[in-house]
Amino acid sequence: MITIAPVSRAQLPELLRLLEAKADFDGARHKLRANLCNLEQELFSANPRVKALLATRDGTVVGMATYHAIFSSFLVRPGIWLDDLYVDSAHRKIGVGEALLSSLCGEALTNGCARIDWIVNASNDNGLGFYARMGAQVFASGRLVRLDEDAIRARVTSTLPSR
Repeated sequence: MITIAPVSRAQLPELLRLLEAKADFDGARHKLRANLCNLEQELFSANPRVKALLATRDGTVVGMATYHAIFSSFLVRPGIWLDDLYVDSAHRKIGVGEALLSSLCGEALTNGCARIDWIVNASNDNGLGFYARMGAQVFASGRLVRLDEDAIRARVTSTLPSR
């Protein structure tokens, strides 16, 4: 049996383990800055900026979805940004990912959201197939655009008036 529930403080080590596994899967472990302290701060502060769902199967945490609110100025409605979806490899293809995504859809409906957006690596054929089976549209015409922390700082610094 698979159950989906919001992460609890006691489950933060499991969430961190899954984030580390996702970073390894993405080849991005060197970019991971998550730790128990900053996860607790962001998930359980008075005004949390992120939420997380955990999938449990037979008492073992086997998957997660992290997400946050977005807003569409075109639709004038809120949405959800699915930041990370990950299922331990031994528990894939048995409905865990589908249960996580379905639970996230329930969150979206409850909160009046018009859509759920996310990115998927173009070389992740299994992920692309899974998302298509779930009814998601994959837009090949778009490309992720990002200003990282260094670029943000450089942009602000270059536009500040001299003193």
